[in-house]
Amino acid sequence: MKATELLEFLREFHRDKLTMLRRHEAAARHVSDYDFNNTYQYVIAREDMHVSWVRDAILDASDQTNDVAAGQAEDAAEPVMAVSGKGAESQSAVMAQDRDAAQAFVDKWRPRVAALSHARHRTMLNVIVGETLEHKRFFDQAVAGRTDLLGRRPEGEGTGGGVLPVRWIEQ
Repeated sequence: MKATELLEFLREFHRDKLTMLRRHEAAARHVSDYDFNNTYQYVIAREDMHVSWVRDAILDASDQTNDVAAGQAEDAAEPVMAVSGKGAESQSAVMAQDRDAAQAFVDKWRPRVAALSHARHRTMLNVIVGETLEHKRFFDQAVAGRTDLLGRRPEGEGTGGGVLPVRWIEQ
C-alpha cells in the first residue's frame, strides 16, 4: 500500500469512528438511566481516545507523503436525533441502534484492517475494532435490561434515579 493510499485509509477510518463518537455523544443525552448513561460515558471516553490515536496516525502518514494539508483530520457534527417513544422504550431503541451501528462498523473494518500491510497501524486499528465489539456487547446487555454493565453496587443501594439532562448547572 502506497503512503497516499494508507493516508486515505486512515482518514476514512477516522471519519467513521468520529461519526460514531458524535452519535454516542448525542445518544447519551437521550439515555437518562444512570447505569446506561454511565456506559455511554465510558464508551465516549474510549472512542475519544480512538479518534486521537487515528488522528496521530494521520499526521504520521501525512509526513510520509510530504502533504501536510492531507494530514488534517476531518471533524464531524453531532447528529440531530429524532427519538420516538418515552422512557425505557426510547432508551432501548437508541441503544439498539448503537448496537447495530457497532456491528456494522466491525463488519466493514475488520477485513479491511486485517489486510493492511502497515503492522503498527494494523495493530492499533485492530484494538479499536476489538473495543468497538466490546461496546456492542455493552449495548446488547443494556437493551436486555442489564444494569451491571460497568460493575455492581452493594446490595440494596440505588442510583437515586436518572442523570441530569446537562452536565453542569450554573448557580
